[in-house]
Amino acid sequence: MIVGTWVWDAEGHHQVDDWQHALSSCQAGGEGFVWIGMDEPDPDELQRLAQQLHLHPLAVEDAVHGGQRAKVDRYDDESLLVVLRPLEYDDATSSVETRELTLFVGPHHVVSVRRGGHTPLKRVRYGLDDAPGPLRASAMGALHGVLDAVVDHFVVVADELGDDLDELERRVFTASGGRAPGDVDAAEIYRLKREVSEARRAVAPLVEPVASLARGEVAGVTKRLRPFFADVLDHLMRTEDRVAGYERSLTDILNVHLAQVSVQQNADSRKISAWAAMALVPTLIAGIYGMNFDVIPELKWHYGYPYALGLMVVVCLVLFRAFKRSGWL
Repeated sequence: MIVGTWVWDAEGHHQVDDWQHALSSCQAGGEGFVWIGMDEPDPDELQRLAQQLHLHPLAVEDAVHGGQRAKVDRYDDESLLVVLRPLEYDDATSSVETRELTLFVGPHHVVSVRRGGHTPLKRVRYGLDDAPGPLRASAMGALHGVLDAVVDHFVVVADELGDDLDELERRVFTASGGRAPGDVDAAEIYRLKREVSEARRAVAPLVEPVASLARGEVAGVTKRLRPFFADVLDHLMRTEDRVAGYERSLTDILNVHLAQVSVQQNADSRKISAWAAMALVPTLIAGIYGMNFDVIPELKWHYGYPYALGLMVVVCLVLFRAFKRSGWL
């Protein structure tokens, strides 16, 4: 559904009901643009709007079906399809949620199609009134504002994931200081790795499209606009580097955790073997003296029974001391 239409023209920024008339006025005057906001539109509604704005059918098809990777596509000299994957960090579940935001950008119109929940569009719309000269009240200024807001929130999500990584790393690497490696579940590491991968799928594909905007390879991006897109690119690349580093760190953490578990299991096996060896000695002595033979040393001796018990104790103590020195106990 269309949630609202706004126009930036000679009268300033205001909301309108008849966007077609406002668009015609902007086109006739050669300046200003109309922003049409849509939230979870049905295919028929989107197709009708596309026909009225003469949007490219392939771009409309991508918007109808959704599920596209982040990208910037040019379908003619003046029309862009921009697909973004805004991220949201859920504190309650420590998980990353991905939205979908599609923009159709022309010389005098911007159509935003959002799916999956809140996106930072309202703040961008109001920010256009105070934007620097080349960004103020222009379709490319709106595109820059949306990209900047989405990338800035990438940074926030990356910070949250970094905090989760630091906490997990602390727990894993302090396991030997009184905590058993089993206290850190491998499933926790895999879960965080999955969230980091979710974030990277939204961030990494956007680097090259934004780079093309920063290089001025897209129609409508003037020399004055290029530095603003370059600034967005800088933040995006730094975030992508951070998220990629998180993935590498989580792989290392998982390997360390598995190594700790293996070492702990080996230590447990040594302890079990040591106690089993000590239990074997009394069993062996008692087994020998339990055999039905008449001629066995000390069998008829008055002190034979305490001697056998004492021998068991002495041998077990010697074994215990030897295992203790070797670190098996």
